[in-house]
Amino acid sequence: MEPSVLLTITAFLFTMSLIFIRPKGMNEATAAFMGAMIVLISGTVTIDNLIEIGLKVSGAAITIISTIIMAIVLESIGFFRWMSAKLFLFSKGSGIRLFWLTNLLCFFMTLFFNNDGSILITTPILLILLKNLKLKPHHQIPYLLSGALVATASSAPIGVSNIVNLIALKIIDMDLYEHTALMIVPGMAGLSFMSYLLFLYYRKTLPKTLSASKDSYEKINDPYYHPLKASNRAHQTKLMRNVLLFVMAVRLSLFVASFLHISVSLVAVTCSLSLLFWRWIYLKVSPLDILKKTPWHIFVFAVCMYIVIYGLNNIGLTVFLVEQLNPLLAEDLFSATMIMGWLLTFLSNLFNNHPALMIGTITLTEMNLDAPVMKTIYLAMIIGSDIGALLLPIGTLATLIWMHMLHQAKVHVKWSHYLKTTLTIIPITVIFTLIVLYYWVLLVYI
Repeated sequence: MEPSVLLTITAFLFTMSLIFIRPKGMNEATAAFMGAMIVLISGTVTIDNLIEIGLKVSGAAITIISTIIMAIVLESIGFFRWMSAKLFLFSKGSGIRLFWLTNLLCFFMTLFFNNDGSILITTPILLILLKNLKLKPHHQIPYLLSGALVATASSAPIGVSNIVNLIALKIIDMDLYEHTALMIVPGMAGLSFMSYLLFLYYRKTLPKTLSASKDSYEKINDPYYHPLKASNRAHQTKLMRNVLLFVMAVRLSLFVASFLHISVSLVAVTCSLSLLFWRWIYLKVSPLDILKKTPWHIFVFAVCMYIVIYGLNNIGLTVFLVEQLNPLLAEDLFSATMIMGWLLTFLSNLFNNHPALMIGTITLTEMNLDAPVMKTIYLAMIIGSDIGALLLPIGTLATLIWMHMLHQAKVHVKWSHYLKTTLTIIPITVIFTLIVLYYWVLLVYI
């Protein structure tokens, strides 16, 4: 084996080990950066490759970071506490109603932002609420775990809600409009199915009634607990509504931009800067705090992980996969859909869904498939990387962030409990969603 090949494989294994083990709380971006440096030293990634990587990754990363900026603005105006109070109010004292409201909240936050941003927003909201409700740990887990699974899986129907989906869309030459048209029905069906299975799984654990003292509720909803300093609740609610409407308009504008072949990242940046400027004028909060609060490591992680995967591609990984998969995918579209959906599920849980979908997408583009077949198989891979990856906590970056946030809040969800839930729910959901995808594509596309 040539030294460059050996060094590239070593870099990949080294990077994945660091991401999973996280020694001394190491950030995944640091691990990816170290692996990328080793690959560059090996010489398997050229300057031309780096330019190509930059073009493919930068737009997607900028779009995601822009949406996270919006999340930071929401935090600045006290959205977390306000939403916690609203969840309690709308639940009307029912633990079951709160379960469904939690799932809806996590879905809409992923829709408005992205899966990582949704986790960063909904987890604090739920922690604030559950703390004030004084629920026992085993009563908290159904809300926290189901919320995390729904928030992460909700990136499947909407391509703009996941950075790796955005990167893969560019490679596969598919716009957001086409992705949504083909995935919205299978994705929403799969999400609904998963939510119902989670409800059946936890229905005996969910508290039937919720109780919180008036003082506790007032504390959650107190406008003076955050920088907004609203003079009254009506003004506070109006402001929150207007900001959310603006965020919704931004998300819709991304689809319009994609349809009109306008830069999605340019639109996202423009809208985010507008929101920042509004906050500066209205709350007198300098935009400079964004430099500290924005998780720039997401951009670093995406670029560096792509370098590592490109190194594997250049030493023949995708050639090997093409040789092995071509005979299997040639049989029929249903088999191809199932094979690639489950292959991405396996690879995502083996070394995270980011590199898994990168490898799968590059492989797919080298198979010389007809456009309808290639795009159908690509969507099957999205299901595997966005939903199937939830089998293990290490399958997605979002679930890794979720576990880290719970650890910081001293809320302990054991791996055994996580696996007991996901091994029961996720495989059935993946099969169901892939079947719906196959028949939906036959109906509207092929």
